[in-house]
Amino acid sequence: MTTVSFRTNRQIKEEAKQLYSSLGMDLSTAINIFLRQSIRDNGIPFHISASSQANMEARHEAENHIGKSFATTDDLMKDLLDA
Repeated sequence: MTTVSFRTNRQIKEEAKQLYSSLGMDLSTAINIFLRQSIRDNGIPFHISASSQANMEARHEAENHIGKSFATTDDLMKDLLDA
């Protein structure tokens, strides 16, 4: 066995300890689970995104021309104002 040391915010540490305790494990066990899963996944074992789900869906729709289209600006404005 070896020791790993890292810095984190005190509040984050306490909240994480409480969470993992409610799941029946200590912080060390939780970190080991994270590390082992990272190795199995060959990366971080969860999705990291700077965009919200709504933003990603909107971008997908825009890029794929999904949704309403308007022939004129007046039609667009009418649709916006009627919403």
